[in-house]
Amino acid sequence: MLQRSMIRRCWFTLSITLLFASTCLSAEEDLPKRPNILFIFADDLGWGDLGLNFQNTKKGKRHQTPELDRMAREGVRMLRHYCPAPVCAPSRSSLLSGLHQGHANVRDNQFDKALADNHTLATVLKTANYRTALVGKYGLQGILKESPKNPMAWPAYPTKRGFDEFFGYVRHRDGHQHYPANSWPLGNSKGHRTPQELWHNNNEISSQLDKCYTTDLFTAFAKQWIAKHHETSPEQPFFMYLAHDTPHAALQTATSPYPPGKGLKGGLQWLGEPGRMINTASGEIDSYIHPDYQNPDWSNVEQRFASMVRRLDNTVGDLLQLLRDLGIAENTLVVFTSDNGPHSESYIEKKNYQPTSFQSYGPMDGMKRDPWEGGIRVPTLAWWPTAFPAGREDRQPSQFHDWMSTFASVAGMPATALSDGVSLLPQLTGNGKPQDSTVYVEYKQNGRTPDYKDYASEHRKRKRGQMQVLFLDGYKGVRTDIQDPSQDFEIYEVNSDPSERKNLAETNAQFKALNAKMKDRVLQIRRSNSSAQRPYDDLAMPSVAETPIRPGLTWKIYDGEFPWVPNLSDKKEDRKLTSATIETALPAKATSVTHTFLKIPTEGEYTFHLKTQGKAVVKLHEAILIDADHGYASGGERHTSLRLEAGLHPLTIWVTADNTLPKLSLKWTVNGTKSSIPENTLFQIGSK
Repeated sequence: MLQRSMIRRCWFTLSITLLFASTCLSAEEDLPKRPNILFIFADDLGWGDLGLNFQNTKKGKRHQTPELDRMAREGVRMLRHYCPAPVCAPSRSSLLSGLHQGHANVRDNQFDKALADNHTLATVLKTANYRTALVGKYGLQGILKESPKNPMAWPAYPTKRGFDEFFGYVRHRDGHQHYPANSWPLGNSKGHRTPQELWHNNNEISSQLDKCYTTDLFTAFAKQWIAKHHETSPEQPFFMYLAHDTPHAALQTATSPYPPGKGLKGGLQWLGEPGRMINTASGEIDSYIHPDYQNPDWSNVEQRFASMVRRLDNTVGDLLQLLRDLGIAENTLVVFTSDNGPHSESYIEKKNYQPTSFQSYGPMDGMKRDPWEGGIRVPTLAWWPTAFPAGREDRQPSQFHDWMSTFASVAGMPATALSDGVSLLPQLTGNGKPQDSTVYVEYKQNGRTPDYKDYASEHRKRKRGQMQVLFLDGYKGVRTDIQDPSQDFEIYEVNSDPSERKNLAETNAQFKALNAKMKDRVLQIRRSNSSAQRPYDDLAMPSVAETPIRPGLTWKIYDGEFPWVPNLSDKKEDRKLTSATIETALPAKATSVTHTFLKIPTEGEYTFHLKTQGKAVVKLHEAILIDADHGYASGGERHTSLRLEAGLHPLTIWVTADNTLPKLSLKWTVNGTKSSIPENTLFQIGSK
């Protein structure tokens, strides 16, 4: 018999699911509810490494990805999906938090920084009664000087961020070695030659993993976890984040050919015996080169890289067959993507590797750490046999933080108001009108774009420095080595010009106006972070153009109890409530939303203070002004300061509460004086 607490939890989840289901988008109406979700993440796999994207038609040296090609033919190939930053840690933090790099707490090269204690993909899906697991590389646990005997000493260990189970590498650098239990004499440093810690929940188990190659190890564990979960809890959906550490870093290969067959009875198998944990844990480590790549004209590192990618490809076919064998393929959403563009590491003493070998960046310029398309456009496939049309090609720009809203939607839950993403279901299913994703990148790195001969001369050796990318009105704006915050964007139409050869910025008045619009936009969608300072941090947030307005606010009321502050702005409200000021009593057991304008009288610094008996999220333009949702103590104060231009600023406030009447208090401090926000500064759209 279920415990009473579990019954309450399940009933609450069901109530939320049914409530939200009544307001679903048209793209969701015919979808199976609450599918399993398997998110497969490659490490440093380039857009051009996917066969159907580029390898199958390129001339000269090439490798193959037959299983991924099959997945693409059976699902959706997302041809313009972008990572949030062209390097590992910030990309993973944005993916898990649903926040782009203008809001995520992990930015630049902040490897091993603790992921913020807030909503994650795992916490959202866990609330929808999913069983959650992280298998593979993490790197967002928080930095400790010494390895703990108790992994819970890490402040953001995966099980503290919503995952029921964790199996993998905790630290970023551990993922540079693909044999956790074995020394590697070819390594070019001590850290690349020695075994690494690998954790399963509270236990460090690397000593049990002799000859276990991580691509095989993580896949075998994932297979047995999915099969076991299906056997013991067939009615409960699962979410698995399978984060590989290949083909990045040490160009190590497997011990043997891929085991025959696939799925439940074939392919990789979990044996669970210390010293022989998986069925490929035998033979000689780092020894297998795929027969297709045993070409004497190829260098050893090229043979290794191609074999690593093929191994990863094998595992995808193995996993999809497992889903078919278990009879759950029809109701499982699988995503395959990579954290950033291709790398140039080998970690083998005196042997270098470059992504030019297979032109892993495809027809674009740029690689890992670059803002050019090859550095940020990543190979992405979405597969859900009963929901996504086979062979569909999606060319609408989207980014990692959109998966939070997408997965919440398929789980029957409202997206968090805090998230920066939109649901990708309309563009994946072909039903409904797709929403515009806020595709935004900011990143700092002191190197230069490589001097590869197939790159445009103006991109070669370009200093990276402070970089910024924004997609707006169908165009890409990019700035590198930003010294002056007023520096212009280069502007490209990357759908027809993916290699970014034609800079449109100075061609006519249209693009000069777009440049000004981009400069305003990037200040309206982000907040500064003292740990990753930018040249434009201290600029005032620009106002918007004057528009017909009238005094007061109109609140849209959505009845129902929600597990977090939900974003319901695109749903039909249950009723409306008007008020002259922000400080008003709002309904209990409901979420109240207002879209209004704040008229700033003079440019300057403004500090905002929020209190509520419920929970709230406030955004100015699309920048997060105040987050009083996750971890907020009812009645406590949260505040923030920023510089604002004089004029109109769109203000959105979400407030939710269960059994209380959440009287919202949003005050400001101007010129040292704290007061309520005056009625004569609050407006809504429309003539008087």
